[in-house]
Amino acid sequence: MDSTDTAPDSWEQEDDVEAPTDQLQSAFTGLNVNARPFVPNINAPEFVPTFFQESPENKGSNGTETVVSLEDSETVAPVENGAADMNTEETWEQKEEPGDSEPGGGPFRDGDTADAAQQEMEEEEEVPMPKVAPAPPDAPKKEHVNVVFIGHVDAGKSTIGGQIMYLTGMVEKRTLEKYEREAKEKNRETWYLSWALDTNQEERDKGKTVEVGRAFFETEKKHFTILDAPGHKSFVPNMIGGASQADLAVLVISARKGEFETGFEKGGQTREHAMLAKTAGVKHLIVLVNKMDDPTVNWSLDRYEECKEKLVPFLKKVGFNPKKDIYFMPCSGLTGVNLKEPADCCPWYTGLPFIPHLDSLPNFNRSSDGPVRLPIVDKYKDMGTVILGKLESGCISKAQQLVMMPNRHTVEVLSMLSDDVETDDADPGENLKLRLKGIEEEEILPGFILCNAENLCHSGRTFDAQIVIIEHKSIICPGYNAVLHIHTCIEEVQISALICLVDKKTGEKSKTRPRFVKQDQVCIARLRTAGTICLETFKDFPQMGRFTLRDEGKTIAIGKVLKLVPEKD
Repeated sequence: MDSTDTAPDSWEQEDDVEAPTDQLQSAFTGLNVNARPFVPNINAPEFVPTFFQESPENKGSNGTETVVSLEDSETVAPVENGAADMNTEETWEQKEEPGDSEPGGGPFRDGDTADAAQQEMEEEEEVPMPKVAPAPPDAPKKEHVNVVFIGHVDAGKSTIGGQIMYLTGMVEKRTLEKYEREAKEKNRETWYLSWALDTNQEERDKGKTVEVGRAFFETEKKHFTILDAPGHKSFVPNMIGGASQADLAVLVISARKGEFETGFEKGGQTREHAMLAKTAGVKHLIVLVNKMDDPTVNWSLDRYEECKEKLVPFLKKVGFNPKKDIYFMPCSGLTGVNLKEPADCCPWYTGLPFIPHLDSLPNFNRSSDGPVRLPIVDKYKDMGTVILGKLESGCISKAQQLVMMPNRHTVEVLSMLSDDVETDDADPGENLKLRLKGIEEEEILPGFILCNAENLCHSGRTFDAQIVIIEHKSIICPGYNAVLHIHTCIEEVQISALICLVDKKTGEKSKTRPRFVKQDQVCIARLRTAGTICLETFKDFPQMGRFTLRDEGKTIAIGKVLKLVPEKD
């Protein structure tokens, strides 16, 4: 063994030998420090290591070795290089962020032109992105419109909502394919579109919406929020909360033989939902006649007209004007026919498809200079206290001081999301998520209202209201208890006194106090709630002045607040 290769007994005895610097020096001079950064080129030909290529060293006497090694190279190459050519498309498709792979472009090899790579990039970028790109700051703000989907259970509300999200690029094709596979495993392949809105497991297993699903989509002129209300009669209170935030209602009815009839009969939800939407302040109603592609219907004009004839008199009775407020439209939620593109299979319908029709609706005139009123729909904890609600009037900006009624807590807005996009200020009609400072999540209840300190909303327990009794088997006397739904608030209420009856035709009030009221009568009564609630008179602020009374799972009466009665000390 060479003595220089072993460690010496003592370092002090060893002579200081200079390291061979000349070798290092020559190695460093060969480095190119100005070389381009390496950018992988996914279009490059397959990499074959040099020891597999034909060379004098590894060429055998009969050349057989070379053939074997080249065959081997095909199997080894993907391991060496990461991904073979045939796999590149697939693997890049699977990436989360398509199109971000080569920022610099890299040098092109083997006849690859810049155009080919550009085309490749464009193909990758065609996957629809789930979020809307934030608009440039100078772009005018699109009008926000809240659309609630209502109707009988299994009419196809969630499926239409999911289909709209897919058609407007809010849900990726891959996500839907995943839902379709999962739904097929459960033998529920026609439900997969509704899973875009029915997100929790219970809703997916039973195929029934329970809570109001939320999503949004954009057209050229407007920004829409979809509120997907539950159709089942057990969840009507949730549906009322959804309808109270809506500007526009879409009543979905099923044209399938037997389904329309059950939805429209006395116990069906089609009637109740239409009436509740009107009470919640929805002025415009679009009636989507769904499932027109069903074998029992097959885009039949007769069936469409039959559904229309039965619905119009009822909607008229509820208070919608058939000429101005109602618009009928055939469609198929599952196949997406007549939602975005005009339908070929339905030549008798000449109007616009659903999404273009929504876009062409006239603007809602909302006053942005009014007092701030934001009824709270929901609240939760997430790095602070977060509340959800629709801004009914006024404007809110970040860091603004507001007051939570009826508790009179002063709160500050830390951050604000409008349909999951962060914003610094919000206009009326927007669905907001606010992160608040100065209040705990436990101190808030749905139905509380955010106001500005200069103009607080009214709160109290006793009020006079005009009530229309819609459906009640027996008579209603003073002392009757029911559940009051007013804006997003749900509270127990008692009719403490009946003041007078109102004649439906003339509007005259009776001179004497009635001892009871029964179905189809209109009266003015004094109501008293169990706890303090926020409310306004219908004349001052309609959104917070209309209400419904429910009992035993049925809507008994609708009404409007006429006068607030101050509490006696």
